[in-house]
Amino acid sequence: MGDAGARALLRAFEGIFTVSPAGEVALLRPEALQGEATDRLVKSAVFGGPGEAEAARWLVRDLARIRGILPASIQPLYEAMGRGEAGGFTTPALNLRGLAYDMARAAIRALLNLEAGPVVFELARSEMRYASQTPEEYATVVLAAAMREGYQGPLFIQGDHFQVNAKKFRAGNEAREGEIGALRALVSDAVRAGFYNIDIDASTLVALERGGVREQQRDNFETQAGLTALVRRLQPPGVVVSVGGEIGEVGGRNSTPEELRAFMDGLGQELQRRAGAVPGISKVSIQTGTTHGGVPLPDGTVARVDIDFACLRTLSDVARREYGLAGAVQHGASTLPAEAFGEFPKHGAAEVHLATEFQNIALDHPEFPRDLRAAMYAWVASRCAEERKAGMTDGQFFYKARKNAWGPFKAESWGLPEAARAAIRTTLRTKFESLFRQLGVAGRRPLAARFVRPAEVRTPPPAALVTARAGAGPGS
Repeated sequence: MGDAGARALLRAFEGIFTVSPAGEVALLRPEALQGEATDRLVKSAVFGGPGEAEAARWLVRDLARIRGILPASIQPLYEAMGRGEAGGFTTPALNLRGLAYDMARAAIRALLNLEAGPVVFELARSEMRYASQTPEEYATVVLAAAMREGYQGPLFIQGDHFQVNAKKFRAGNEAREGEIGALRALVSDAVRAGFYNIDIDASTLVALERGGVREQQRDNFETQAGLTALVRRLQPPGVVVSVGGEIGEVGGRNSTPEELRAFMDGLGQELQRRAGAVPGISKVSIQTGTTHGGVPLPDGTVARVDIDFACLRTLSDVARREYGLAGAVQHGASTLPAEAFGEFPKHGAAEVHLATEFQNIALDHPEFPRDLRAAMYAWVASRCAEERKAGMTDGQFFYKARKNAWGPFKAESWGLPEAARAAIRTTLRTKFESLFRQLGVAGRRPLAARFVRPAEVRTPPPAALVTARAGAGPGS
């Protein structure tokens, strides 16, 4: 059954590319990939049946490779930042929860318009669940968007907040082993999919009730060391995956230099013990006063966040000067006022993670169908009632919980009329261009290319595609 789906897929793209019995792809009409052919192929990759989806995902990655679009690690550039050879910008890391293909197209169009770089496309462990996107699917969608927009070069795809569930970890025994095992499986899936940038978040394990900063950070740096060592074993030849760590859970109290040093010193020793002389992390996430998604107020506005930029500057300086990292990473910044983003490069932030505002633009856009939004809200009201806290207004509840509807309504959102999706892409592109300018990455694409030389990592074609090709007629 799977090979039938793959065979139908190959027939649908005759004249654009061919696949040899050995699994070699020949691209006959490169220009077609900047048109509706890629739209059709990526839809097959996301929504196709047995065999078809698997074949389409592999084809997107191999066609992207042929077009010079390669999943890449940002590690060499971040090492250069740690040496003081690059700087003056903050890398935007974009979480695309819903309408991922259109959002990625808008971001890449903005990148091309401004010759911007670096830009990271990321997805968190939690987003994979509620947005119903696996690492392989997300990487495929971003690669397809890059092909559609005519991009060429390294593409930075990142696993964000590969976070440890503290309750399961603290339960010990089988619960702890199961949680760490799930994270190890996630890391493996992500690296295989082309996520050559992975942020481990074991900051949930920081135990402030313990005496001494090092002991407070112990579970954090030991877990980080174990997962970093795993990444080093899994990374393909020619790739050094950029790994991030985290010392302060977003929404908690602000991080300190003492915590950073305790984490980094403990991590270095533990990683050496487990894996020997292997690269450590390239950046570290800290807490400076933000909360993921912002805090909605009863009147529908979002509470103003006061970021401690002095804390950001201090910890970035310590990270670079003492440990050779790119600097500190800021989470939970998406809903900040526009004028705040220019402060990140001024204060040495290596990277800033952005998500909720893009979701808001899509869901609140005048071209987003009202009936679809109403159906999504009805689903949230019936399925996510446990997320409604005492005293929440409807506006506050839906603002916080509506992200959960992306997965159940993925097909409907992907099926919006092209006119509506184009209008949403235009608004998103304007937003991305503004962010890229303020974060200092506009015009810096050549800088990223100077340090990053992506390896060409090839994966074998799926069995369904091989079988389908073997059963195809001569010359097809």
